[in-house]
Amino acid sequence: MYRLISRDGNAKRGEFHTVHGTIQTPVFMNVGTAAAIKGAVSTMDLHEINTQVELSNTYHLHVRPGDKVVKQMGGLHKFMVWDKPILTDSGGFQVFSLAGLRKIKEEGVYFSSHIDGHKIFMGPEESMQIQSNLASTIAMAFDECPPHPATREYIQNSVDRTTRWLLRCKEEMLRLNSLEDTINKNQMLFGINQGGTFADIRIEHAKRISEMDLDGYALGGLAVGESHDEMYRIIEETVPYLPLEKPTYLMGVGTPANILEAVERGVDFFDCVYPSRNGRHGHAYTNHGKMNLMNQKYEIDPKPIEEGCQCPACKHYSRSYIRHLLKAKEMLGLRLLVMHNLYFYNKMMEEIREAIEQKRFAEYKKNKLEGFAQGEA
Repeated sequence: MYRLISRDGNAKRGEFHTVHGTIQTPVFMNVGTAAAIKGAVSTMDLHEINTQVELSNTYHLHVRPGDKVVKQMGGLHKFMVWDKPILTDSGGFQVFSLAGLRKIKEEGVYFSSHIDGHKIFMGPEESMQIQSNLASTIAMAFDECPPHPATREYIQNSVDRTTRWLLRCKEEMLRLNSLEDTINKNQMLFGINQGGTFADIRIEHAKRISEMDLDGYALGGLAVGESHDEMYRIIEETVPYLPLEKPTYLMGVGTPANILEAVERGVDFFDCVYPSRNGRHGHAYTNHGKMNLMNQKYEIDPKPIEEGCQCPACKHYSRSYIRHLLKAKEMLGLRLLVMHNLYFYNKMMEEIREAIEQKRFAEYKKNKLEGFAQGEA
């Protein structure tokens, strides 16, 4: 379970004990949607770049290869050869992202598969069953992520349904964890706070789900089109109504600057596709801003991506070589950049934890943001 080690303002430094090991928080979860990090990064690589938690997606794994296949293979940990915690997203975000392919009803959501168009139904019970088959460490409750912008009435009805679905998720998980053939009988459940940019709806929902005594709580439905300032306002107003002694997870966020701002407001779990997606497009995160390795100025540059970085790319290869790989469309170039970016995020979280413990987070954040603002190295 969660132990709060120290606080610096609202920033939290804790550790979360799970059946697959202890997670030091704040933590950035490395996204492997279909049980693999895009960019040919293996689970052995994840160990080398100090990944604590891998995140996979319920909907995508249900569609392919099928959660029953994963269960027959011994669960996600055995399937992908990863011995640390795994969080599975519930499939609720796909309700949002597959808007043209779905119909939301009280019992759940009717989808068409984005792969072959076949009909899928997923409700709270189905989402829990799929995640139980996957045997992840942490399962996310099935929710509706409303679009932005949306009317107050739409948001309120959506949030009320999400609350009813959460109760069903909790009951179904209790049942599944008691079954003899369940692989991970200690699977944890995180609930999701929704409410769009309506602070009063968010706060009321936070109070209601906090009473359910779940293993952790997430803020969903942010970074879907609202401004950064709106997002920070909602985090600031909502987090105080979520339990301090449980992890708080900001779903799908974000840039290094977003993470620093959210940590300052009490968030301690994060995930985002940015580091791997940007790496696959030739972009590297550094303490001096984001670099585009495709730029001509790196053609004859013997330096690593970032001086002093201990990632596998920076320890061995030059900017010049990585740029050549990208230009030649060699997969190694993308792989090295993805590993560098994930290492950068994981290292930043380590520094954040240290700064909170030493009560110097505000200074750390200020210096980091000033560095990012410098532009290309």
